Amino acid sequence: MKFRCSSIGKLMTEAISIDESLITPEVQKIINSKKRTDEEKAIIADLKNKTLSVGAKTYIRELAAQEIFGVDFEMSSKPIEKGIECENVAIDLLNQVRGLALSKNTERKTNDFITGECDLFDTENRRGHDIKCTWSIATFPISQTDCEDKLYEWQMRGYMALWDAEEWEVNYCLVDTPDRLISFEPMQLHVVSHLPEWMRITSWSIKRDLDKEAAIYEKVKHAREYFKMVVNEFEQTHAINMALRKAA
Repeated sequence: MKFRCSSIGKLMTEAISIDESLITPEVQKIINSKKRTDEEKAIIADLKNKTLSVGAKTYIRELAAQEIFGVDFEMSSKPIEKGIECENVAIDLLNQVRGLALSKNTERKTNDFITGECDLFDTENRRGHDIKCTWSIATFPISQTDCEDKLYEWQMRGYMALWDAEEWEVNYCLVDTPDRLISFEPMQLHVVSHLPEWMRITSWSIKRDLDKEAAIYEKVKHAREYFKMVVNEFEQTHAINMALRKAA
């Protein structure tokens, strides 16, 4: 099982406690200790990295359910529809403002752990760009602080690993919303093309970190084990239902 870059962030949420299967008597002694050495702190941090959080397990069970029933749970929404429909307009906006000539990437890359299809990649500069079409002026980030998002950060780190890039940008683009998607919100929140182009892009840049990439791969290993356990458990428990029905 290989995880999409867009889902990596759901795996990487920090666990509150260490998985019981990883707790040895020596580890328990460190946990009980009121004062820990730097080495002991590193051991605890490493074990937490190997532990799936409650949220990660919930997400993996959702993936298992999709696998079991053969149904994709992803739901569409107006903001998602806008992102798909207006992507090329946003790419043109980025190219115009930055003086670039980038085209939409159509290549999907995969390694042993993850898979992804990025938006834009500048091969010469080994720099990637992710395009986010904001829903309206009300949701457009006006500062880098407003851009920062852990889920997006891990998604970009996945792309950097796959494309061997040194840096990746998340580019929030403010473009006109298609009329059919606008309901009862004021039009001035959605019709923005009259605004200067330079005002309609806010970017957030992330540098590559090989240690964090290694942490992704470690988490994927444990996610695969948990996924397999969930599927096996479903098969075993629901086989009982079938047996009881036949016996009735």
